[in-house]
Amino acid sequence: MDGLIVPPGQGRELTTKAQQVTFKVTGAHGSSASCFEVVVPPGFDVGAHTHHRSEEFFYILEGELDLLAFEPLKRTEERWQDWESPEGDRVVRAGAGSCMFVPPGCPHAFMNSTGKPARMLFQSSPAPNHERYFEELCEIFSRAQEVDSLAVQRIRDRYDVSQITPLRYGAAPHQGSHHGQNVRHRGR
Repeated sequence: MDGLIVPPGQGRELTTKAQQVTFKVTGAHGSSASCFEVVVPPGFDVGAHTHHRSEEFFYILEGELDLLAFEPLKRTEERWQDWESPEGDRVVRAGAGSCMFVPPGCPHAFMNSTGKPARMLFQSSPAPNHERYFEELCEIFSRAQEVDSLAVQRIRDRYDVSQITPLRYGAAPHQGSHHGQNVRHRGR
């Protein structure tokens, strides 16, 4: 089997009103992990969530993102930005060169609360779970103006995503505000 070289700007791209994802390395290439380049627009908040079986790695290439990767003292259903761990950990504003590793079961989130797009490298294992998740999510986002939250919940159930706080996207919020569109789901 041969290796794979993917030049800049190459790879299969999925674009929605919420984000842009370019598949770089997939299970079809023989990889045990999927690797994506993701452009995170201003105002995008993936919402806090967990995976029971998957692990993830995020590396910020450009811009800044707010990152969370810990179990909080108390999980709240609306916002993760104010969470604190028993050890005093808080959400981190991270710039280019920062990374976040998320083991199975760890609550995590990222948000672009700046006015500029951010770009990150995202790796998820095992492949191809997140590949299929992104494909189906893109279909839902492209169908209509309103996001079908029940359809989103069904694919999250299939692909090991337990949502705790809502996914939001839209205009970049001001510090501490709650702007953007929501897809609401209760965690398990």
